[in-house]
Amino acid sequence: MLCCVYLIALNDTTCYDSIMASNDATFGPNNNRPIETRGRMSRREIYDRLEEGLEEIRRIGGLPSPLEAEDIWGDIWQQEAHNSTAIEGNTLILREVAVLLREGRAIGNKQLRDYLEVRGYADAAQWVYSQALEPTWSGGALLTLAEIRQAHQLTMTPVWEVDPHPQALPEEKPGGFRRHDIAAFPSGMRPPTWTDVEVAMRDWVDVVCVGPDQGRPIPEVIAGWFAWFERIHPFLDGNGRTGRLLTNLILIRLGYPPAIVYKRQRAKYLDALAKADAGNVGPLGEFIARAVLDTLYQFIVPAVAGPHRLVSLAALADREATARALRAAAERGRLRAYRGGNGQWQSTRKWVDEYKRTRQQRRAL
Repeated sequence: MLCCVYLIALNDTTCYDSIMASNDATFGPNNNRPIETRGRMSRREIYDRLEEGLEEIRRIGGLPSPLEAEDIWGDIWQQEAHNSTAIEGNTLILREVAVLLREGRAIGNKQLRDYLEVRGYADAAQWVYSQALEPTWSGGALLTLAEIRQAHQLTMTPVWEVDPHPQALPEEKPGGFRRHDIAAFPSGMRPPTWTDVEVAMRDWVDVVCVGPDQGRPIPEVIAGWFAWFERIHPFLDGNGRTGRLLTNLILIRLGYPPAIVYKRQRAKYLDALAKADAGNVGPLGEFIARAVLDTLYQFIVPAVAGPHRLVSLAALADREATARALRAAAERGRLRAYRGGNGQWQSTRKWVDEYKRTRQQRRAL
């Protein structure tokens, strides 16, 4: 399922996503490039690290709401809107996306469709964040058909109003399930005929609402749900973007940060999806877990922990002091840090800043 080949010409040709800067890298605060770490962690270690990170967030008080932490969610929002549309071929660069979303201005000389695609995805992502963290959502249905339609409608309406699909029937407008059949994907997998889409989606929602199987790693459960949604391909266009948004809605409701898929990870992302289509969800589960970890340590932990709270070294790393350097400094006693019973080092922003100043003074001598 490396692309979506329709019997009619469609626009959303890639269908999938998630963030992972590199297999052996993590992200530091205010840094969109990977920070070097020591070696590649195994899939099991990645899953364990993710659960440790979630415990860290729960200890701090859980994911902050968009109202409580507008800056945090604003940064996530821009990155997700930019990269999730770029995977589908959108040409806006991050700066153009930032100005569009912050100021409502279109800069650059791109096609109108590109600006409207980003605007639609951004509107849908904001809705997802608000719905997922809504105080009135108290463990009810994990997802509903109405929410699926709403996510698609928000995503596709801006561009649809000026450039609708030329072969779309009135029932196939944003939020409406497709009334066309889709040709088999290159892998040979064929989405269900359009007359079976409604039933297939109800079955999918029923399974999702049962919740994760506690006997399996949650990232792999979610990976299986996501791949299943894309195999159904319920809409005429926008299935990839909608699937990624719904995955984030589920992740946040389960207490996880959202997964951002960076455009440079497109090939790896599609490869993981293809393996999931063939019955092996492990690579996609690992991909999603790394994506969530990157969001956790790039955006959330550094912002909510405060300068005096103990957090993992990965959350304190940046270009000036990589995770490897901080770990080495902690082991040598040059960085004030605490090693937990699980063997993971923790420190505070204040202690890391002190270490940096001391290191600079030593180098000046």
